[in-house]
Amino acid sequence: MFYERINHMRHHRDCGHGSPFERSWTDNMRSFIGRHRHGRGFRMFAEGFGEDGGPGGRRFGMSRKLGAGDLQLLILNLLAEQPRHGYEIIKALEERSSGFYSPSPGMVYPALTYLEELGHATAEAEGTRKRYSITDSGRAYLEENRGVVDALLGQLAHIGSRMERVRRAFAGEDVEDDPRGTASELRGARHELRGLLREKRHAPLDEQRRVAAILRRALAEIRGQ
Repeated sequence: MFYERINHMRHHRDCGHGSPFERSWTDNMRSFIGRHRHGRGFRMFAEGFGEDGGPGGRRFGMSRKLGAGDLQLLILNLLAEQPRHGYEIIKALEERSSGFYSPSPGMVYPALTYLEELGHATAEAEGTRKRYSITDSGRAYLEENRGVVDALLGQLAHIGSRMERVRRAFAGEDVEDDPRGTASELRGARHELRGLLREKRHAPLDEQRRVAAILRRALAEIRGQ
């Protein structure tokens, strides 16, 4: 199971200053509901969540918490893509989880400071702000924990897709489940791509064109062209 795998992987590394960074995923859901409860479709919650996060499915992971080490790895993964300000890190995590997980500045900036102290990240002053970059040491640490990172990203993407369905239900839109038989890897990749594309909507035009070119190449490869 997902949580057992995460806990097993955590056992092999030191997460650091645990509790100050932790926030219940239940708290995030409540916050999300508070922002969107005025739309239609709220009865979806009255039916209860089963194991897969939807009505009657698998468990939604209500007691799951992201510890300090988890957040540090997610931040390093974002910095490995490109240098970012703290605010950009917060927005990226929010976008990729469809608004479900949005760590506060009080969580992100101490984590960035800790990563600097470890030598996993560096900061460059830009006016009153700092832009953070990953170091070679940070990349090595990230790859050592790639299994944990991939599991966390997959769960964020999965829960984010569920929350997107909830948002659409609140808005009175039609909501369809993934077709039965769809591979979990395909669902996870699709949901992660969706979150990344939402984030890139705010990128400079040159970056948007770069992403579009990558997508066109991927489409051609998928089609076998």
